[in-house]
Amino acid sequence: MTELLELDRLSVRFLLGQRATVRAVTDATLRLRPGRVLALVGESGCGKSVLAAALLGLLPGNAQVRGKAVLRGGIELLSAPEAVLARQVRGRLIGLVPQSASTHLTPVRTARSQLVETIRALGAATGADQLAERVGLNPADLDRYPHELSGGMAQRVALALALVADPQVILADEPTTGLDRPLVHRTVDLLAEAATDDRAVLLITHDLAAARRVATDVAVMYASRIVEAGPAEEVLTDPWHPYTAGLLAALPDGGFRPIPGHPPMLTELDRIEQEWGCVFCQRCPEVPGFAPCTGDPELREHGDRWVAAHPPC
Repeated sequence: MTELLELDRLSVRFLLGQRATVRAVTDATLRLRPGRVLALVGESGCGKSVLAAALLGLLPGNAQVRGKAVLRGGIELLSAPEAVLARQVRGRLIGLVPQSASTHLTPVRTARSQLVETIRALGAATGADQLAERVGLNPADLDRYPHELSGGMAQRVALALALVADPQVILADEPTTGLDRPLVHRTVDLLAEAATDDRAVLLITHDLAAARRVATDVAVMYASRIVEAGPAEEVLTDPWHPYTAGLLAALPDGGFRPIPGHPPMLTELDRIEQEWGCVFCQRCPEVPGFAPCTGDPELREHGDRWVAAHPPC
């Protein structure tokens, strides 16, 4: 297996008693290869962070999970017992860079004490100062408390924590939330530097500009499904799916043209697909008069690039 991480039809549903079922992730299939930055992009609420939580075994008790997610070496993440995830995966094979790093850190302890504790717990050979320098942080800043760190500093501490055990995969879940544009650039540039010959980055973001800056590959997610995936340069310059085209059109260089309407509720996806054929067609500029989807029913695929069939998108 050349991939560091291989997802095959990963699906997650949340049961809300007798009231409803949230279809958070549907049949996600991805390949993460060494030296690559795969950006999983889409509007907030489409299921990106749920996918990340599934990989780390951090879903709540009402989650139903199916499919496979296999790390190089053979660990199947979705069926692995908690002992394996805690002792072999989290922090060791998969390093997490969380959303809002400053609130992720313990507020009453210095950054150094938290980094040293992580080094000790994972049995790593590197030192705290070495890790700080590796992520472009002055070692003296490690002696500050989280509230004394800027957003960019806190994010670098979070990246240093993720790199302690030199994991195969860096999973960055919305790591640029709340940062201004210069700090966004610095953060994603650091993540891109972490994608070496034996390591890869899965960057989960709603910031398409940040993804465009560093991603080698892109997967576009809408209403729980990945609707398009492939090399970043191709997907972001010649989108095949109307949703991808709409995201690009909403950027400044795309003319600030937002996609009309709102994403559907994840509790309504089964009904929408039954009635309309495609969960995007009610927002799709290619569908006249909000008619049921009549898109190409065949999966379009070429090399490493593909777009979801219609229906459903």
